[in-house]
Amino acid sequence: MLPDIRDFDRLTRDFRWRIPHRYNIGVDVCDRWAAADPARVAVIEAGADGSAATFSYGEMKNQSDRLANGLRARGIKAGDRVAILLPQGRAVPVAHVATYKLGAIAVPLAALFGVDAIAFRLRDAGAKALITDAAGLAKARASGDDAGLEVVISTGGADGAAEDFRQVVATARPDFALVDSGPDDPALMIYTSGTTGNPKGALHGHRVVLGHLPGVQMPHEFLPQPGDRMWTPADWAWAGGLLNVLLPALHFGIPVVARASAKFDPDEAFDLMARFAVRNCFVPPTALRMLRSVRNPRGRHDLKLRTIGSGGESLGAETLAWAREALDLTVNEFYGQTECNLVLASCAAIGVLRPGSIGKPVPGHDVNVIRPDGAVCEPGEEGQIAVRRPDPVMFLGYWNNPAATEAKFIGDWLKTGDQGVRDTDGYIRFVGRDDDVITSSGYRIGPGEIEDCLITHPAVALAAVVGKPDALRTEIVKAFLVLKPGHEPSDALVADIQAFVRRHLAAHEYPREIAFRDSLPMTTTGKIIRRELRSQG
Repeated sequence: MLPDIRDFDRLTRDFRWRIPHRYNIGVDVCDRWAAADPARVAVIEAGADGSAATFSYGEMKNQSDRLANGLRARGIKAGDRVAILLPQGRAVPVAHVATYKLGAIAVPLAALFGVDAIAFRLRDAGAKALITDAAGLAKARASGDDAGLEVVISTGGADGAAEDFRQVVATARPDFALVDSGPDDPALMIYTSGTTGNPKGALHGHRVVLGHLPGVQMPHEFLPQPGDRMWTPADWAWAGGLLNVLLPALHFGIPVVARASAKFDPDEAFDLMARFAVRNCFVPPTALRMLRSVRNPRGRHDLKLRTIGSGGESLGAETLAWAREALDLTVNEFYGQTECNLVLASCAAIGVLRPGSIGKPVPGHDVNVIRPDGAVCEPGEEGQIAVRRPDPVMFLGYWNNPAATEAKFIGDWLKTGDQGVRDTDGYIRFVGRDDDVITSSGYRIGPGEIEDCLITHPAVALAAVVGKPDALRTEIVKAFLVLKPGHEPSDALVADIQAFVRRHLAAHEYPREIAFRDSLPMTTTGKIIRRELRSQG
């Protein structure tokens, strides 16, 4: 944990990792709180009808112990992969905690995944068990890749070979003999987003939760504080939902608001935050941009927000300025990836904030910008953002893919695949993924700055920018836009938008081609899949 030192340089200098020799995520995020105060609230479930139900640490311990016994009785053992395909709700932490206590490996799958995405992950992980709901069960069966599953348990009730979740829990013994585990023992496998190719299973040890704590505390300004309560619209199957919010909040004993929703609705999000007195939220940049469509949110909702964190893509100065004006809050950005998450962050409370930059290395992490040979770049020199090993938040490796694991490193530097620039004060600015940076007429252009400019145009709701091959310029900038209601595509609008970018940025950065779309292809984490747009030409 971060000590409560409100000076970044001293905080970095004095920080030391304290990783115990024996550690189990399930015990940490559940059992120790259940022993101290079994009635303490862990999860608050928000129903679509406005209802609310609380779930305590004592209930979580009882149900996770019973589920672990149920899985063990059905042949699931340490090292086996247990796929968890569930929307936000109490069953998610129960399934995770039971899996960790059993010594098995949790494989979270997003509820919004399609049939093919689920099939690929079940097959690649060699999952032996699946804990899901009725909708997930239907997808797993439709994929045809459920045949290798030895155990299927559904919160939607018994259905063929699938057993009823409640019945399994109710009939299993309440006393569970914990599998002794160490911090480097495998516990969790999260598949990468697949923005640049087939998803890979990033395997993490139990220590991954401890490794995340400073990176959660910094953007949330020394969490936990009295009254803190967390929420995110991000699926708890994604690293951003599971490791940025759910598991760290449970570690700190902070209630987490759960809301199962298939689609992000800005008005509903503000209403939920107000009704449940959310104090700390993680909202991905795309969702934050959508929140901008709600006028006068503080006037319409009794918001109690203390901190907002955002990461996954570049936030942009426009969205940062909107949050300050509309919410009277500074959005603290952070950075990481599935393999090594939350290693850069901002923290306005201690003055670590520079518009246009992600922030500085979180205490405990050695992050820099490197050249292709692994040498550290000079300040102002563009290179690849990298994290030095060993690091407790870093993955153990890619599942069954040692070649990809080896290729991820140069010496002791883990290569993120993201281009960045470090300034003389240690702030790191995100430029773009290696595959996303556009080379045009000798210029290297990051898509983020152009996208940030485009969404300030009064007609543009969402924007994605890619490079299109061009014989003369190597590449040209092409923009894919979703328009706001009341605006229609036209040649005049194209010319106006192009002139707008030229005026606000530079002549070499304006989009020479513009295509209008009803929506943009995104991963379940809210990241734009630019390779799909590049393939459209």
